Amino acid sequence: MTPDPVRVLVTGAAGQIGYALVPMIARGIMLGPDQPVILHLLDIPPAAEALNGVKMELVDAAFPLLKGVVATTDVAEACSGVSIAVMVGGFPRKEGMERKDVMSKNVSIYKSQASALEQHAAPNCKVLVVANPANTNALILKEFAPSIPQKNITCLTRLDHNRALGQLSERLNVQVSDVKNVIIWGNHSSTQYPDVNHATITTPAGDKSARELVADDAWLNGEFISTVQQRGAAIIKARKLSSALSAASSACDHIRDWVLGTPEGTWVSMGVYSDGSYDVPAGLIYSFPVTCKKGEWSIVQGLAIDEYSRKKMDATAAELSEEKALAYSCLS
Repeated sequence: MTPDPVRVLVTGAAGQIGYALVPMIARGIMLGPDQPVILHLLDIPPAAEALNGVKMELVDAAFPLLKGVVATTDVAEACSGVSIAVMVGGFPRKEGMERKDVMSKNVSIYKSQASALEQHAAPNCKVLVVANPANTNALILKEFAPSIPQKNITCLTRLDHNRALGQLSERLNVQVSDVKNVIIWGNHSSTQYPDVNHATITTPAGDKSARELVADDAWLNGEFISTVQQRGAAIIKARKLSSALSAASSACDHIRDWVLGTPEGTWVSMGVYSDGSYDVPAGLIYSFPVTCKKGEWSIVQGLAIDEYSRKKMDATAAELSEEKALAYSCLS
């Protein structure tokens, strides 16, 4: 028997990431090849015509799993009955803008979208915030959608996680599917800490430590970390546009693993509400290693943290605490 369609919201749906993301969802990449979907696409009024064009293309693609498209500039209509919300829309930082200006714009956007989700979304709606500053946008959304369980509000660090997998795969000349258990700690920003201390590579002789196989601590503690941290900027430099294909793909990975579960023995990185694990201050949305089962994520516990990692983890937590204070000052 065919399951009932799942309503999936994508905000900023007429933008670059939205345009890459919606066909992936309609093709079953996010929720699986047997799960029908109804797409709810939201954008701002100036993008209404472009949004309608996206809807036309979705109709033209004749996706068998796509059971309907709601394309709207009305936030209440967009949020109505959705079980999954991918928040791609936000206010990008423009030249000459101070961080507080950008934060203030995004606080007001996420405050109103949180209220609409609170009132109109399905009760157990799962939320993924993609728009930057993703961690703090997610925190604002959590504040203003108190009836959505805090475990259901997350932000995207899977893109950084996948970038780290890709760098190790290239360095060791192995398949990316043979690399697992890297960790992104902290903020989706240039202070994030890509940690390979627990990562492994599948070889014919079994799983081996990534650090031992790379055998170059200077690269792992230097160029590897900075490449992952700065990859978004490198793509803007190369394409003159920000990452869209990879961001959309990793958003699908994030939701798919959250809903359908992570493979046994594998963890992934998600920005989630901190409970104080690994001495990260509670009350931040911080990226941790997690496993997922039956629609619930759990932070992987008991990993050894060396002094180098501790400093990096604390530095990105400090930045998130500053962002939180800045965001809350915009509310007063």
